Amino acid sequence: MSMSMSMSMSMSMSICKQTSPLLHIPTSGIDMNGRIDMKGICRWPQKEKVVVVMGATGTGKSRLSIDLATRFPAEIVNSDKMQVYEGLDIVTNKITKEEHCGVPHHLLGVVDPTKDVSTTTFCTMASTAVNSIVSRGQLPIIVGGSNSFIEALIDVKEHEFRSKYECCFLWVDVSMPVLNSYLSHRVDRMVERGMINEVRNMFNENADYSRGIRRAIGVPELHHYFQSESLISDEETCARLLEEAINAIKINTSKLADRQRAKIYRLKNLKGWKIHRLDATDVFRKRGREADEAWENLVAGLSTQIVSQFLYNFHPPVYCNLMGMREVAAAATNT
Repeated sequence: MSMSMSMSMSMSMSICKQTSPLLHIPTSGIDMNGRIDMKGICRWPQKEKVVVVMGATGTGKSRLSIDLATRFPAEIVNSDKMQVYEGLDIVTNKITKEEHCGVPHHLLGVVDPTKDVSTTTFCTMASTAVNSIVSRGQLPIIVGGSNSFIEALIDVKEHEFRSKYECCFLWVDVSMPVLNSYLSHRVDRMVERGMINEVRNMFNENADYSRGIRRAIGVPELHHYFQSESLISDEETCARLLEEAINAIKINTSKLADRQRAKIYRLKNLKGWKIHRLDATDVFRKRGREADEAWENLVAGLSTQIVSQFLYNFHPPVYCNLMGMREVAAAATNT
């Protein structure tokens, strides 16, 4: 996976607030900002609606959540157990403020990195955020790769989530050989962006790597390297140790993705969750404009149809040309 692929993905999100909704619906259902007005289309049923975006690390969950939140009046709730902590933005692969596209995000970088967020604590925080979003007439979009958090929030009876909310599950999936290649290149880009120094700045010889943000992939793997670099004067040896640490990060990231994918299969096949699978493999095989078009056709556009059916019980009959709209928006930005 080339760097241009990643840059293309980021650029497509950076102008998303300037594009119009893709749905052709009655004008009474459009609010003053040009987005779909849920209250103007129908009355909510007894249960409020929640969209859950799932997938292994690196598959494009954040990108899809932003796409949906700029087509529907929505706010995003992070369910990644490492991104909930403050700090290590490169290591935990948090999206930037620019990539937020103005969409409010909850539970993203808000917890002291030395604390431990238990599943129960997350469920309490997430329930509070969802209740708040719904009270403002917005659609909550829960997004993240920590499926244990999502499963506990939705299925543990004491949280009463299913009794309050109806859920639409979207799964962004990529075949593992293609995803593994992308994840390897992503680690390289993280190194280029300063991941080594980011972790070095919080290095502590006696740190507890079983708590808080230090459990994030990239931190334990670099620990041995930081221990050794001050004792070894041989640059070649130091370079070899660093390469070994980076390779370990790549291996562990791929193992994480495989576990996350397996958990989603379990939720779908064993627990019977109705999960809509969106195969993004072809997106990762393409570059530039072709990748963006594949993303719209295979993931974003299809998800918009699914969510429209979920919210309003209808499918949009016509779609605008998203690429054309983005080109117009980009031209307007550059003038």
